[in-house]
Order: sequence, then structure tokens, then C-alpha cells
Amino acid sequence: MNNTIMQLSEAIIDGNIMEAKILTQKALDMGATAKQILDEGLMNGMNEVGELFRDGELFVPEVLVASKAMDTGMEIIKPFLKEGDVEKKGKCVFATVKGDLHDIGKKLVAMMMEGAGYEIVDLGVDVSPEQLVDAVKEHEPELLGMSAMLTTTMAYMNDTVKALEENGLLDKVGVMIGGAPVSPKYASEINAKYSADASSAVELANSLISL
Repeated sequence: MNNTIMQLSEAIIDGNIMEAKILTQKALDMGATAKQILDEGLMNGMNEVGELFRDGELFVPEVLVASKAMDTGMEIIKPFLKEGDVEKKGKCVFATVKGDLHDIGKKLVAMMMEGAGYEIVDLGVDVSPEQLVDAVKEHEPELLGMSAMLTTTMAYMNDTVKALEENGLLDKVGVMIGGAPVSPKYASEINAKYSADASSAVELANSLISL
């Protein structure tokens, strides 16, 4: 069984969608729990993909295919996750900020957080501070995740935090930010928390939820 889960990780890294589907089902049939398949197979593979992408060994198209392979596995285990011991930890609203159309990093983070037990509300790309404030009012999430890939759009993260503060919402939601131009220093300056990649975003979310 452990060998099958290890092969599943490799299938995710290779972006082999059909293989990921077959191995996920096989692991379930062999008696692996959905949580085990998620943590040791799907997440493990996707974390490796994130590291390879960061190191320049994988590129955007390969990351997209890998995330599709993970999605295929997730579809199979999702019903079992809901029945099993992975309870919803909280709700998170995600968006790529105004003026920015990049969403691969955001999608990966959202996918991993969903797998880790979070309810995800993804607003998509090019989302204004006003729309984010409205979404926080409507969905009442514990967390808000913002992504930016352009230095020119980063300022909207600050605008959003200020708008949350003006609306009395900042103390009700943990703000997580990430993306290529974003740094821990910038996050600290605008009263947000920084996440370098998808796997550390899950750890950050867990730490913010437990506060």
C-alpha cells in the first residue's frame, strides 16, 4: 500500500493524470484512508512540484498539469474526506488582486488548503479591495488570501487591508499574502502574514486559525 501511495506522489510530480486516478483508486481499494492518500500521496507530490517550480526545474505548464493530476485524485477521495476525520477548519476567501490576472499560485494554495480541510471561496483574478471587503462581509471567513505577481499590483493588498480596517473587519479575519514580488517585510508593513509557497500557506493558515 505504501508503495502505491509513493507511486501516486510520482504520478503527481510527472503530471500523469490517468495514472494519478488509477493509483488513488487502487490505494483506496487496498485500505488506505483518504487522509493518508491526501497527505502522503497527493500533497506530498504537490509539495515536491512546488519546490521544483521554485527551483526552476518545472515550469508553469507542468505545474498546471500536476495540479490537474492532483485534482483527479482529490475528486476520488473527496467523499471519503467528508465522511472521515478531516473536519472543516475554517473558511478562506481567495483572490488575485486588482490589475493582476495570474492565478496559478493562488489555485495551488486554494487546492492544498481545501485538501487540508478548509472551505474555499475563490473570487478569481483582478479583484478590487471593495469586492474583497464585500466578500468578507458576505462569507464571514476566518482567513483572506491575496496573491499578486506584479510589483505594480501589490499596492492593492495594502489598500484592501486598509479597507478592511475602515470597515471594522481586520480583527475578524487573518490576512495572508503571497506571490513573486511579495516579501515577509512587505507583509509585516501592511499588517498581513506572508506565505512563500502553497505548503507553507497551509501551515500559516493552521497557525492563524489556532490563534
